[in-house]
Amino acid sequence: MKLTALKIGSSGIIKDFTDLNLSVKLMEMGCLPGERITFERVAPLGDPIAVSIAGYQLSLRKEEAATIIVEGL
Repeated sequence: MKLTALKIGSSGIIKDFTDLNLSVKLMEMGCLPGERITFERVAPLGDPIAVSIAGYQLSLRKEEAATIIVEGL
């Protein structure tokens, strides 16, 4: 499932990416396959979203988050 399909407060394990070019940027920011990622909150207008990964919070645009494939926990 896509990261954006998770509910606020739920977690998943990153499995893959749907956009090869964007995946490089995401991996440089710590979104590595096998990492646990938690959907923390959504901005008032729905974009961006905040996630926790590797001990820190990261803000992602919804279109970026939609390229992250996760396995729900």
